[in-house]
Amino acid sequence: MLESVGRACQVLKLFRDENEALGLAEVAQRSGLEKTIAFRILRTLEQHGLLRRTAEARYVSNVRIGSARRFRIGYAAQEHNTPFSDAVTASLRRAAAREGVELVVTDNRYSANVALKNARKLIGEKIDLAIEFQTHERVAPVISSLFEEAGIPLIAIGTPHPGASFYGANNYRAGLTAGRALGKWVRRQWDGEVGELLLLEIELKGALPKLRLTGAEAALREAAPPLPADRVFHLDTRGSYTRTMELVRDHLRRRPARSTVIAGITDLCVLAALRAFEEAGQLESCAAIGMGTIGEARSELMKPDTRLIGSISFFPEKYGDDVMRLALDILHKRPTPPAVYAQHRLITRDNLRRHYPAEGQPELRGFEGTQRLA
Repeated sequence: MLESVGRACQVLKLFRDENEALGLAEVAQRSGLEKTIAFRILRTLEQHGLLRRTAEARYVSNVRIGSARRFRIGYAAQEHNTPFSDAVTASLRRAAAREGVELVVTDNRYSANVALKNARKLIGEKIDLAIEFQTHERVAPVISSLFEEAGIPLIAIGTPHPGASFYGANNYRAGLTAGRALGKWVRRQWDGEVGELLLLEIELKGALPKLRLTGAEAALREAAPPLPADRVFHLDTRGSYTRTMELVRDHLRRRPARSTVIAGITDLCVLAALRAFEEAGQLESCAAIGMGTIGEARSELMKPDTRLIGSISFFPEKYGDDVMRLALDILHKRPTPPAVYAQHRLITRDNLRRHYPAEGQPELRGFEGTQRLA
């Protein structure tokens, strides 16, 4: 009986003001209750006059519940004006607004030094919890130590920070997904024969993102005849489109034309490699897979003659719900796992419209930027 009362109170607290109307699916999603249980609670509360049902089969509260202390959560974004980081920030803002949380946002500007300054700034803001999105491994222990000394729990996005809860990509599993897709393509198009493997790395990001390529290589080796060590090439792209093109151009000048499989930590580097192969008149001899499913990659996938067979999407627009749920569990002292992994999925030309239904067809542009990591 007490459990039922607790659940009813939990549902009532979902209605933050007299104007908020919630449907059954929203109540079940926000409360974590099964739909059948949520439905029975809603009907009971309606029968007792605590809720009323609208003509649209949504529920509105007839009672006002005194609000508890509002949580303040600090979020240090990776970098403003980059698609992935902006999508994560927007999703966190939506989740915070829905949960009645005050979100204090700073911009790390993709700089280790700025990230340290922002950590100190957020501590000064008297936040209840910090969410850190910065990928410089060398300052992660320092940032963790700052928040730990201030008694502020920390969630790290993308790059593990000592003692922090982790949220981000399962890089090795994402790599396996990419490698299996490459292997399937190679078996179908080239009868399983691969001349060489080109791995586009970003050394300064450390070992964790590199697991994407480790997984891709492992899966590809299962699908194709073993490649000798001198046919596997590691290029440190530093995440730069221009540098990647230069490295791949130089690589193509040094060896004879042969079938090449390309895997990269980011889409940007893979797209640069494809342009270098096209420039050398060897586009038909390569097949590539990327990571991130950025707009330029989606545009490339729509081309009928593309050699980009797919890209692994991490859906940054969905990060906010997962991270906010983890944050509230921590703040409410509920049991939490040490790591929560973001969803990832292989996006190809065949399923692109299903996952990105509003996708237009922008022209792929040449640029000299860098793509930030998930």
